[in-house]
Amino acid sequence: MSVDATLLRIVVCPACHGALEERAVDTTAGAAADLGSPSDESTLVCTACGLVYPVRSGIPVLLVDEARRPA
Repeated sequence: MSVDATLLRIVVCPACHGALEERAVDTTAGAAADLGSPSDESTLVCTACGLVYPVRSGIPVLLVDEARRPA
């Protein structure tokens, strides 16, 4: 489920205040891929520090403790 575009324009990474980019989750490989795939799951990736935040039911979980570092 996609995050609302208006929300994406105003939210920032809680760790470093960098911009966030939405990416679909590639369920076959378990890695984030560019949006455009038919996946229902997505993540928000910080373009500055690289933390990956989950999106659950269209709601971004912007807690540093819930974020993960990319592999």
